[in-house]
Amino acid sequence: PTGGNLAQGRPVTATSANQNYVATNTVDGNAVSYWESANNAFPQSLTVDLGAARTVDRVVLKLPAGWERRTQTLSVLGSTDGSSWATLAGSAGRTFDPAGGNTVSISVPAGERRFVRLTVTGNTGWPAAQLSEFEVYGGGTTTP
Repeated sequence: PTGGNLAQGRPVTATSANQNYVATNTVDGNAVSYWESANNAFPQSLTVDLGAARTVDRVVLKLPAGWERRTQTLSVLGSTDGSSWATLAGSAGRTFDPAGGNTVSISVPAGERRFVRLTVTGNTGWPAAQLSEFEVYGGGTTTP
């Protein structure tokens, strides 16, 4: 995939979507479009299918660059079969700050995964999960 992002253009599903802020907006390579879950209904999850088991060691999350600072409480999980999940990064508050491009990079233990899931349980900026790009890297791929 372009720029090494294993998730770009891959199938992605969400537990819910608000209006036309759909899950596929998170793998379209455009940080302006975004996914937003149903409001006031945590937890919410976003799951990307990489198509085959790939080495994964980092997840990069983005919000639109002009949005106000917010902290989303989230965890990252991985799976090879889509039914048995391992926690790659435990639940923690991740701060999206426009001064840093509203980008959060999370290192995870390197390993083979076909599915990567983000589970969001809180957001200080809006009562929903929000994400514009869900990027997955590993196996020597680099962030553009």
